[in-house]
Amino acid sequence: MDMTHPHSIRHIASNVLHALPRIAAVLIGFILMVLGLGMSNTLVMLPVGLLLGLLGVLLVVGGLFAHVDKPEQLGDRR
Repeated sequence: MDMTHPHSIRHIASNVLHALPRIAAVLIGFILMVLGLGMSNTLVMLPVGLLLGLLGVLLVVGGLFAHVDKPEQLGDRR
């Protein structure tokens, strides 16, 4: 398979850029869950830890299951 064609490189770049926000949401959500778990070990930081943990869970679930349509290209006519 010849990957030097500009159309294929543009197609791969478009797919990577389309998936990037979802990947970032999952990674940030996982980091927030770990921070929330660490903060909830102390009684003083328990409310903040619970809030961060739940926010992290929401981001992970949103990043995994969100359905995002690709924006229409200028040359797409249907």
